[in-house]
Amino acid sequence: MKTIGMVLLSAMVIVGFDGPVCADSSAEGILKSVVKIRATIPKEAESAGTLGTERQGNGVVIDSEGTILTVGYLIREAESIEVTAQGVRSVGARVVGYDFGTGFGLIRAEKKLGVKPIALGKSSAVQTGDSILVAGHGGKDSVQVSRVISRQEFAGYWEYLLDEAIYTLPAFENFSGAALINADGRLVGIGSLFTQVLVPDWGLVGCNISIPIDLLGPIIDDLRKTGRSAKEQRPWLGINAAETQGRIFITKITSGSPAEKAGMKPGDIVLTVDGKEVGGLSDFYRKVWALGSAGVQVPLGILQGSKIRDIKVHSIDRHQRSLSKPKKEIKI
Repeated sequence: MKTIGMVLLSAMVIVGFDGPVCADSSAEGILKSVVKIRATIPKEAESAGTLGTERQGNGVVIDSEGTILTVGYLIREAESIEVTAQGVRSVGARVVGYDFGTGFGLIRAEKKLGVKPIALGKSSAVQTGDSILVAGHGGKDSVQVSRVISRQEFAGYWEYLLDEAIYTLPAFENFSGAALINADGRLVGIGSLFTQVLVPDWGLVGCNISIPIDLLGPIIDDLRKTGRSAKEQRPWLGINAAETQGRIFITKITSGSPAEKAGMKPGDIVLTVDGKEVGGLSDFYRKVWALGSAGVQVPLGILQGSKIRDIKVHSIDRHQRSLSKPKKEIKI
């Protein structure tokens, strides 16, 4: 497998990162494991306003039963899903599981795709400076070589945190659910986001953030069996937050959420968690999650307008929230 992977990588134009891969037939077999996903979401769904009702991206076949790994937001609240493999007509698929903690989603094709699953690698072995293949659906015309520019934490505004996200450059346009493939031809990550980083002499440059594959192992059996991780669920508040100069600003409150019920509003500034000052978005999340599992009371000190308030937010399980009737969201 390593020889195949190295042929695949060495066949690319690494200098300048321009041009499609010219892969051999064995490498093309690996690329066939990447499929196209199209999901339709009801217009009343909670995520429809931010993620849309028609979503397209990629997924990767990871077992002989047709299980496909993707980024969860593509399939969140989907009422119908279609999967397209190379040379295969589109077939229906169903959601198997979604993990809010990692961001992984699993679906399963309703008919056999005739696609050989990709082998899983070790994302812990991926280091800054490594060349990596980023692959979307479409075979050799939908891949590029990128370079790992960082392994560092990523804090998302939606109460989401990755300790060691994989940052790659240049950005891959079709990044949602794309496969990160190492020199051994193994899957080491799933494409999630586009962002920008400051590169010396270049300024702000677009790059991608991928979810490390090592996060899948501890939860995949649970996702297959029950649709969610059996790990202790983190407390969820129902906020979107942004960090500016170390301060945490609340940008959105989900209607009916614990945060709304506690009196939080868009524009609030979070000062403390359980009496302890927060030092950034990731620190804020970690302090909240350290208080206990979903259901714990979360004491917050906030600046609301010109007044400092001490409030208690009765957290809930976000997965259970996702099963309830979608509600509108309040934006700043």
